[in-house]
Amino acid sequence: MTIQSDSQSDSQSDSKSDSVKTVDICVIGSGAGGGPIAYELAKAGYHVVVLEKGHWYRESDFKKDEMLTRRGVFRSKMAEERHILVEPDSDGWNENPTDEFWGGNIVGGASNFMSGYFHRLKPEDFRLLSEFGPIEGANLTDWPISYDDLEPYYTKVESVIGVSGKVVKHPNLEPRSTADFPHPPTNEHPIAQWFDQAASELGFHPLPMARAILSEPVNERRSCEYSGYCGSYGCRSGAKGSSRAALLNQIEHLDNCQIITQAKAYQINTDQKGNATSVDYFDQQGNTHQIRAKIVAVACYSMESSRLLLSSYGPKHPQGIGNRYQQIGKNLHCCAGGTGHGIFDLSQLNSSQANDLKVRGPFFNRALQDWYFIDDKKAFGKRIKGGTIDFVFDPPSPTAEANNLKWGNNDELLWGSPFKQRLKSHFTQSKDFKFEVFCDWLPTDNCHVSLDATEKDKWGSPVARVKVGYHPHDLKVAQYIVDKGVEVMKKMGAQNYYGNAFTSPTSNLIAGGLRFGRNPKTSALDSDCRVHGTDNVFVTDGSFMPNGGSITPTWTIYANAFRIADKIKQQLGGKS
Repeated sequence: MTIQSDSQSDSQSDSKSDSVKTVDICVIGSGAGGGPIAYELAKAGYHVVVLEKGHWYRESDFKKDEMLTRRGVFRSKMAEERHILVEPDSDGWNENPTDEFWGGNIVGGASNFMSGYFHRLKPEDFRLLSEFGPIEGANLTDWPISYDDLEPYYTKVESVIGVSGKVVKHPNLEPRSTADFPHPPTNEHPIAQWFDQAASELGFHPLPMARAILSEPVNERRSCEYSGYCGSYGCRSGAKGSSRAALLNQIEHLDNCQIITQAKAYQINTDQKGNATSVDYFDQQGNTHQIRAKIVAVACYSMESSRLLLSSYGPKHPQGIGNRYQQIGKNLHCCAGGTGHGIFDLSQLNSSQANDLKVRGPFFNRALQDWYFIDDKKAFGKRIKGGTIDFVFDPPSPTAEANNLKWGNNDELLWGSPFKQRLKSHFTQSKDFKFEVFCDWLPTDNCHVSLDATEKDKWGSPVARVKVGYHPHDLKVAQYIVDKGVEVMKKMGAQNYYGNAFTSPTSNLIAGGLRFGRNPKTSALDSDCRVHGTDNVFVTDGSFMPNGGSITPTWTIYANAFRIADKIKQQLGGKS
């Protein structure tokens, strides 16, 4: 049974939520980290309550309107809650309030808006310190589990979430227990063949990417409609493997499952032993409610999960749950890397090539992992961890693009004919092809989450203060791989090509802050993602990751959440 706090069901929500006494598990957050916990526990017959701060939107709500997303309809509002972002600049550190990190204030979280590029971590990612050695100024460590521990759950994600693709052998292919993905690849863009030829001629290994997007209907989910509105847009067909479409939609009808929307969790209450007893939350009207639970699973997104634990004081946790050794919020990491572009002048191509480039809808689905490990002694002195390049077409955003084109040289505003000609050239005479580089953002003492001393959200709780210092090594690795991407663009025949590494934090793809490990003095969670110092508080979003790998983390977050769901079922010891 779903409990919604939307305006059309406020009275119903209040009466039902107040009727909840003690449940088996309360899951805070409904994205890639929370969805698998709710799904697995509800299907097993346990009484599950999910607290989600945002609304429940359906497929019909996801219109192909860039302003719907870019005006923040699905995001938290800056005036109501924010983060304080502390970034390095030429004068030291600069701080400003921001709502940059709210990737998805909605049932299913940011997974509603992902592009669905799915790569697995490599076995070496689980032993970054022992494999590549220490780096001064970086807090590197090995994971308390191995790739083999997570591999069955990567496979489970492919099946349950729905991954389409074709496994192709390449030098850095990770071990697999299945020969292929459960669904055939999505439709391929015509110029994928250009890329394959150019990359092969350069001696590289073009890699077809798996996508968490259905190429064929499954259950009540339709297959991809190839509208071109994918990354950063909600999916109209249900093909995208969001936590909402793939998991929560499948369990919302169960009597033992309650999903309460517009429910802002603000306190986890603990007993004299340090274990969780209940969760307090605000509803849409600002009224407080309490869910009593045997187990609490925190999956709010890295900054907010750290914030919630830091805000939850108790007899055994005077500085916040699990913070005896000041590890809550530490070792946050973003997604390091860069971007690049190849600009193709359609007038310089024959009609067939120009028409191929104009095709919109099918996915490009190509990546390079030739430099996932870099053995360039001249550049780095030893073998190091490198990264991945994903090649993509950006989703349509004509309003934003037109707005950016209004600025000429020296930041002068363009008017009249010059502006019209620039718009015509951009939209009808050229095509922009993009690549994205992903590499490890090394965890350091200068990247972490704490509570701000003065700023509060609309409920009166201290907001998260997010310091995002980076390690210089990240920039060097990113630039090395960006240069390889530019080389591919040039070989493909782009008339203009360029790329840049970046040091600013990404607004999504944040992980860490509550790393797992064996030693409570250097980690926040144990190997089962249970908060040190508790028996029944788990963290199941990307906070657990000691390092992000050289890929987007969503697949790993999903896989680990399914792994922890099994641990929680074992701890509960049988259906209630």
